[in-house]
Amino acid sequence: MYDSSAYTECKARPEAALYNGGVLKNKALILTHGRSNTASATYTPTFVLHNLTAGTLFTFSTWVKIKGSESAPIRVTLASEDEDECVGTVVAKRGCWSFLKGGFVIPTSSNISHLYFEHQSAEERNISIVIASTSLQPFTYQQWEANRQLRINAARKRVVTIHVSDKEGNRLEGAVVQVQQISQDFPFGSAIANTILGNLPYQNWFVKRFNAAVFENELKWNATEPEQGKANYTIPNQMLEFVRANQITARGHNIFWENPKFTPLWVRNLTGPELQAAVDSRIQSLMNNYKDEFVNWDVNNEMLHFDFYEQRLGPNATLHLFQKAHQSDPLATLFMNEYNVVETCADSNSTVDAYISRIRQLKLGGVSMDGIGLQGHFSRPNPPLMRAILDKLATLHLPIWLTEVDIKSNFDTETQALYLEEVLREGFSHTSVNGIIMWSAIHSNGCFRMCLTDNNFRNLPAGNVVDKLLMEWKTGLMKGLSDERGSYSFNGFLGEYMVIVEYGNRTATSTFSLNRDAETRHFSIQL
Repeated sequence: MYDSSAYTECKARPEAALYNGGVLKNKALILTHGRSNTASATYTPTFVLHNLTAGTLFTFSTWVKIKGSESAPIRVTLASEDEDECVGTVVAKRGCWSFLKGGFVIPTSSNISHLYFEHQSAEERNISIVIASTSLQPFTYQQWEANRQLRINAARKRVVTIHVSDKEGNRLEGAVVQVQQISQDFPFGSAIANTILGNLPYQNWFVKRFNAAVFENELKWNATEPEQGKANYTIPNQMLEFVRANQITARGHNIFWENPKFTPLWVRNLTGPELQAAVDSRIQSLMNNYKDEFVNWDVNNEMLHFDFYEQRLGPNATLHLFQKAHQSDPLATLFMNEYNVVETCADSNSTVDAYISRIRQLKLGGVSMDGIGLQGHFSRPNPPLMRAILDKLATLHLPIWLTEVDIKSNFDTETQALYLEEVLREGFSHTSVNGIIMWSAIHSNGCFRMCLTDNNFRNLPAGNVVDKLLMEWKTGLMKGLSDERGSYSFNGFLGEYMVIVEYGNRTATSTFSLNRDAETRHFSIQL
């Protein structure tokens, strides 16, 4: 059984090792020379691993504290014959223990590998790393997938019992009960672009599959107000009409983007009070136009990598953006949205601890209705690392969405599909993920990185994966007879259902919903 335990507070004592240490139980550390491309001290703690088997999934965890500095980012790297790979990070402190959780998959078998710890602090070189309660637990793919299914059954499905009786309350045995899911609760969809407007084949293909969408570029500031004071929402309004007409849940992307490259040129030329006035006007204009229309908003995109507004408006700029957005649309969930959080741990700007730190800063400033947006632009995915990072983020008890999932285009379409399936299965099976959006809007020249179809809306391999999973994550037509107690039970995916009951020459039709709950849902229908 996979252990989803995770901790984000620094503790006086480390917790016990997960899995009783796994294959590292009673295994000694050695000291080896640090890597020349880091700021590590001369020697670093290292585990030597022998005979790792290709395809095995390893979950890794440990408790870390440091000496020689108040705090420092620590990275654990797996060095094998083929490559070095980051398998986990944590910001460690002096005087208390911080929890690091990660993992890896061995693509090819390795006779000898090294799991080594290094600090990434450029200022301090004389930092020593202390670790405790270290664990490395192997899983076969079959075990990993079995754990996914257990989590899906617990979080995405619910048992329901339908009680059939007559008007007098007498139980009816032998009634024919037919149940069909008519909508799904879990938001699963894709980005769309203005190319969907007036394009009936694109619209039909999309609506047949998805219940969630995000506009790729059409709501961004440089699209809606390329010239100061001339905001134009014609295109996103038309896209919103399509979304509403087909009862699709839509995310708002984005209010601001910290990367100056994607900020309107006229905004880049503003400073001080003029920039602040433009920012406030942007929020008021956008949110007043779309109040209550979007289930959530990406308030400040990629703020771990860029800081345009904080550089020009001060360290409280982001807090101000969230507060003003919440005042303008109090019912919308307001997200940070960032890349390289679940995709890898090699990006020092967007480690899981860096994300958690910014979320906590916003919380201390009074931000409410906030959520965690993880873009998910993957290369070769690392499911154990992805799950470990989601475990740590889940400790914040905030909504988590995978907001821009795709696989990089340097892979062929079959490999893209294989990797996409791994990411989608991992996301859907994690109990804290509330929605998944793929970044696959279709243009005449293709997609950003990953297309689900060709230009004639014939599925590519990635599209076939999506269709397969949509069928797998939906309750098929259920049909049976009520038992001697007039009952019929099944385990169904969350969502809306239609039930038809026939008994003799009598028929009754009704609908009911399955929402997330641990208890059996009881539904009564009378003939």
